Amino acid sequence: MNYQISCNQSRLNIDLIHAFICGTYWAKGIPIEIMRKAIQNSLCFGVYHEQDGQVGFARVISDCATFGYLADVFILKEHRGKGLSKILLTEIMAHPDLQNLRRFCLATADAHTLYQQFGFTPLTAPETMMEIRVADVYQRL
Repeated sequence: MNYQISCNQSRLNIDLIHAFICGTYWAKGIPIEIMRKAIQNSLCFGVYHEQDGQVGFARVISDCATFGYLADVFILKEHRGKGLSKILLTEIMAHPDLQNLRRFCLATADAHTLYQQFGFTPLTAPETMMEIRVADVYQRL
């Protein structure tokens, strides 16, 4: 395969990431300034093809000691079906800063089987979890 995964933020194509993320169900309409800030304050993983440049992305919001939240995972449509999501998740789960976390969370509407392969399960004790959720926050800006 002619793909590489890197955590080097200087390689990230912010315009590509924003174009993809702002059309998703979880961050529809996110302004590019907010996307930039989110990337700056996260551990980011870019997936790169030697000819096509960046073709995937994921970020982890974490204190790198006790908690992590996996977010904004995607592979561009043209590069799907090649196992890149699994390769990306393998790299994320092996990252030295993300070892021995007490809790590692994510939210997904449609990729449960992918994440289950990496140990993610439904909440063990949902009665202990709470959230503030503003689903249309970016439409209000």
